[in-house]
Amino acid sequence: MSSTETQAAREHAVSAQLQPDELARAVGRAMYEADACSRALGFELVEVRAGYARMRAAIRPDFLNGHNICHGGLIFTLADSTFAFACNSYNVNTVASGCSIEFLRPVHGGDTLTAEAVEQTISGRTGIYDIRVVNDSGETVAMFRGKSANIKGHVIPPA
Repeated sequence: MSSTETQAAREHAVSAQLQPDELARAVGRAMYEADACSRALGFELVEVRAGYARMRAAIRPDFLNGHNICHGGLIFTLADSTFAFACNSYNVNTVASGCSIEFLRPVHGGDTLTAEAVEQTISGRTGIYDIRVVNDSGETVAMFRGKSANIKGHVIPPA
């Protein structure tokens, strides 16, 4: 058996052992443990399924900018982290190749934000994901769109 055939057999063995959502949860746990940034910022990984992720963040006083509202970079980081968990949920290493965000309303200290990433399409090595960020009242505060690209490797190495 060639090395390519051996690798394909290993990947099949890992995916055959777990259902897609089970694999996504296992990948999410492994990524979160390695994600020093999300953990340092207090982001909570709430749910991961195949092509989907949800995270939550309490807005701390040190997240506020000079206007006494949440810094846009923090909202972007929450959306980007949620995007990462969704697009890596198939256990294929995937990175952002582009993204954009629209800030729709201010976020205040003490608010809790929830970001929900939903896969829109996958074509070859590229995916498109939409991430909605909402406040405690369910109001959309930002919309983020991410384009993903698969790269070599796996979050959980094949058996």
